[in-house]
This record gives sequence, C-alpha cells and structure tokens, in this order.
Amino acid sequence: MIIENTDIITLKDLNRLRTAPILNDKQSEYLFNEVYNIIAKADWLTIGVMAPSLEEGLNTMRQFEEKFQIKEMKCVSELTSGGPVYLKANQKTGEINARIEYGLGKGILISCQNNDIAITANTVGPFPLDFFK
Repeated sequence: MIIENTDIITLKDLNRLRTAPILNDKQSEYLFNEVYNIIAKADWLTIGVMAPSLEEGLNTMRQFEEKFQIKEMKCVSELTSGGPVYLKANQKTGEINARIEYGLGKGILISCQNNDIAITANTVGPFPLDFFK
C-alpha cells in the first residue's frame, strides 16, 4: 500500500511508517537535505532496502552508492527463488546480504553508524525506492 501524506515534513515523520510514502518535490528536497547532513556526520552506514525483487533492490542500492559516491558493495547472498526481498548493506564490510521476506513494505532505511560506541546509531526512513536516483 502506497501512502501519500502531505504531513511529512521531517525525517522523524517517516519513522512511523512501514512503507515509503509518495513525496512531492518540496518534501523530497527538504528530506534529502536533512538526511544528507546526517549521513555526512556518520563514520559508515548500513542501508536496508525493502523491494519487490532482488533486481529492484540492487538497482536501488546502486543509485544510493552513486548518489553518495560510496564504493559499490557486493551481494554475498544467493537467493534460490524470487519474491520480495530485504537487503542489508554494510558500508564498513562492503557486503550486501539479501533474503526473501514477505509482508514488508517498500522503501530504504538508513542507519548512520559511528566508530564511537557511545554514539547511538540513528536510523531514518523509509524513503521511496527511487528517492536517491
């Protein structure tokens, strides 16, 4: 189910959603600027992608990597069947793990990690799959 919500103004507004909303241009611009500032402060990222297929999930990851000039990560999972997937990419290891998972929404979750364990990871999203295109 796709949600269109004009009440989404900040990243905190996304946190209550299970699937990414449809965003207008103004919302997308504001949210991108906000998430860019958070990503810039992180030492490394983990990125979760909930997608209808492995191909769409990996395409979404490649768009994210290109947008933030992150070295391309390698998918280390072999899926034996098709279906909706959850990808978890770890920038620190350079690996993407994928699993078939039914019942998820669609979208991108970003966790900003820090080498200092006293700093709590900040997870934001879900963003639409084409948000970082």
